[in-house]
Amino acid sequence: MFWEKEFETLRRKDLEKLQVDRLKKTINQAMESPFYKELYAAKGITAERISDVKDIRELPFTTKQDLRNHFPYGFLTQPKKEIIRLHSSSGTTGNPTVIFHNRHDIASWANLMARSLFCAGIRDTDVFQNICGYGLFTGGLGFQYGIERLGCLSIPAGAGNSLRQIKLMRDYGTTAIHAIPSYLGRLYEVFQAEGLDPRKDTDLRIFVIGAEPHTEEQRRRIEEMFGVKAYNSFGLSEMNGPGVAFECTEQAGLHIWEDAYLIEILDPETLEPVPDGEFGELVMTTLDRQAMPLIRYRTRDLTRIIPEPCACGRTHARIDRIAGRSDDMFIIKGCNVFPMQVEGVLLRIPEVGSDYRITLEEINGADEMIVEVEVKKDWFNGDIARLEKLTRVITSQIRDEVLAKPIVRLVEPGAIPKGKGKAVRVIDKRKQIATQIQTT
Repeated sequence: MFWEKEFETLRRKDLEKLQVDRLKKTINQAMESPFYKELYAAKGITAERISDVKDIRELPFTTKQDLRNHFPYGFLTQPKKEIIRLHSSSGTTGNPTVIFHNRHDIASWANLMARSLFCAGIRDTDVFQNICGYGLFTGGLGFQYGIERLGCLSIPAGAGNSLRQIKLMRDYGTTAIHAIPSYLGRLYEVFQAEGLDPRKDTDLRIFVIGAEPHTEEQRRRIEEMFGVKAYNSFGLSEMNGPGVAFECTEQAGLHIWEDAYLIEILDPETLEPVPDGEFGELVMTTLDRQAMPLIRYRTRDLTRIIPEPCACGRTHARIDRIAGRSDDMFIIKGCNVFPMQVEGVLLRIPEVGSDYRITLEEINGADEMIVEVEVKKDWFNGDIARLEKLTRVITSQIRDEVLAKPIVRLVEPGAIPKGKGKAVRVIDKRKQIATQIQTT
């Protein structure tokens, strides 16, 4: 079943024709903004140069720094009286990145969200609890508009307060929820502490998880804990927010809606296209946004196109789950390491609990990677030898994966500080020391 079969099952040649038409309109619209008007005039770029989707490679990239440098209105293409909403990043380290929407943009986004939720098996008969922050963060309102467009009974629960979340689930018969993956481990612990089993004591059947990178191991663990199907979602605020790409019920990659976004997968070093099936940086262009279109935006997210057709019948390209970010990589003892590699190892070990944290710091003149790992509450019985054995196992498996030996420290459940938003997985104290040296 499809939300919009005419768009979701377009033949490739018809989809590319639609993309070319929309890309031309997007370029003309973008040139109404101060940023693109100046940039494209200097390079002699016009929409008439586009006759094929591959022609997009002639256009320059747009970066997060460009958005910050032209804060707040440098990318806006319409008078402010036409704009009805903005979303932005926190901006704690400088100008935030701000995205503006007019009425068309909000309606288009809501429809893409409804399409996404429908393809994951959610229907208007579901009771949908949105466990996500509302406000400038896109996850709250993005999902809210999609839920309402689809026709579900929505519970705008917001983030945190696990006891209240569980009460809402049980009082109203919640069947579907949206939450960040790292929170769900903590929520399950509260279920256990209350003597409740989400498999028996709720009507939950579908989870939508996203907003932070996570591994297949984490998804499967969530499914086992709650007795649900958990579907991966992908979005970024610069491309609206959630609803950019979503898993269908096949759980075989995320369909990226190519009538709204033109995607490229590029080598992050050479910025040349990589073959389908190979990992690279995702570069995106909006095709159905009016107030603030973005062209060839470098997301820094690492993924690949899955070349095989999907059994669900949708023809839009599928991307693999986000493997990490090109700017999240850190170097330790000469080895390139992505946090997702460490998570993948940890969640394959049954004794490991729901949270971990990586700290990078200099010890005795050498850079070290300290991995704090929560163990399951019912696992440790006071046997020190047992703890030491698990420490050796985790150390060995992480070393085999990333080629650098970590310092592993096992901690009790709940010992790692929890924030309200996305989990902080890496703390690089080396950078803090370097900054202090430079400023003194």
